[in-house]
Amino acid sequence: MRIIAVVLALVFAVIALVYWVLPAGSLPSFFPGFEAGSSHIHLKHGIAAAVVAIMLFALAWFAGRSRASNMGGKAQSR
Repeated sequence: MRIIAVVLALVFAVIALVYWVLPAGSLPSFFPGFEAGSSHIHLKHGIAAAVVAIMLFALAWFAGRSRASNMGGKAQSR
């Protein structure tokens, strides 16, 4: 779960950067907001992707933290 969340967070961080750097006419055609010949930057799309990336990083952090706290360094009795 943690690895999947980190990978997805990285993907969404890259998507956010693409939205902030490339104009709508230069976006890949499968991206929402693609408009051929447009020079408009989709700031809100980039913010949304960045928020998703932050939420996924937080999920990965909490998932890793809960696993580490469950182990707690104590030997489990059988």
